[in-house]
Amino acid sequence: MDVSSILPATASLAAASPVSMEQAAERRQLIRAARAVNASGTLGRNELVFAVDSETRRPVIRVEDRETHEVLFQVPPEYVLRLAQDLRTGS
Repeated sequence: MDVSSILPATASLAAASPVSMEQAAERRQLIRAARAVNASGTLGRNELVFAVDSETRRPVIRVEDRETHEVLFQVPPEYVLRLAQDLRTGS
């Protein structure tokens, strides 16, 4: 399943799906918060990544290794995204 990142480039955020002004403002706040956490070094070698799943259009939050980009933790988990897609397509 393809999950497209919306950090650090906020341009892909607008392309993900049409959202209200309020939703766009909330997403910008989340991006600023993630950048602040990532810049602080609180997560050590790891970083927060906000994304939008390309198939379900659901927001995804990941903790990734900054160097290898290995996903250490993801909400919602990949199996939940697959289940949502299956329910959506009737598979």
